[in-house]
Amino acid sequence: MSLGDEHGYGDTARTGADDGYGGSGQTRTRLPDSDPYGGARRGGRSSSRSLITVVGVVVLLIAAIAFANRGGDGSASTAGNESGSTGADKPQTSTTAASGTKPVETKAGGIPSGFADTEQGAQSAAANYSVALGSTSMFQKDSRHALLDALYTADAAARLQAPMDQAYSADFLGKLGLDADGKAPAGSTFVSRVVPVGTTVQSYSAGSAKVAVWYMGLIGMSGDKSTDPVTSTWKTWTFDLQWSGGDWKISTDSQKDGPAPVPGDNQAASSDEISKAIEEYGGFTYAR
Repeated sequence: MSLGDEHGYGDTARTGADDGYGGSGQTRTRLPDSDPYGGARRGGRSSSRSLITVVGVVVLLIAAIAFANRGGDGSASTAGNESGSTGADKPQTSTTAASGTKPVETKAGGIPSGFADTEQGAQSAAANYSVALGSTSMFQKDSRHALLDALYTADAAARLQAPMDQAYSADFLGKLGLDADGKAPAGSTFVSRVVPVGTTVQSYSAGSAKVAVWYMGLIGMSGDKSTDPVTSTWKTWTFDLQWSGGDWKISTDSQKDGPAPVPGDNQAASSDEISKAIEEYGGFTYAR
């Protein structure tokens, strides 16, 4: 992991980009106040929504009709089928189902472990490791060291520990609204989450894999006095993995911006709503 690549954090109090473990920081680009689309964009979105609603209703009706006509005495399933097939030759649901096998059931220090020595196992490991490394645990020394030891190869963990401790300095934490121990002030909730959207294997061979994780990140402080509200960011996190000790371990990793979708028109939630959601909604074990 390079010091310029962690989820959501930089030298400034808030840059709006993942510039990693107190790295060099990146500047958030802001659009001009005027609408670059001349006001046409919003009108287009409204008409598009109407069209999507109509299409959605039609799709639901077709699905309902198909559901009502299936089964019975079998006549519906053979209607229009000259071969008289009973449906055994129809595509199976597995054709469009998620491609992952059963998720791992073991955890080490609260982190999923015991991934398969396969391409899918490497993807599952990378997705879950990105979640762990993008969590608030990285902002407290003891839990950060535990994550490094659990997720990285022994050489990589030893190499990264001192630079990360230096990067997560009291000054850096203070810019995020945290105290020297990485804790949020009373009445506030510090948010740091990574939500994987998808994974891809860039290379794979016996004992090693290179996996990219596309994710959305959440970062900021939720509280009445917060000047750093929770915002979202889109990144791609690439992990070089090695098979070691019966599991996948990270040897190196890097991040880059995007791909980011066009922001929607959702109304921003209040600070209280964000804090409540963070407390009520837990994470997942990700499987490919």
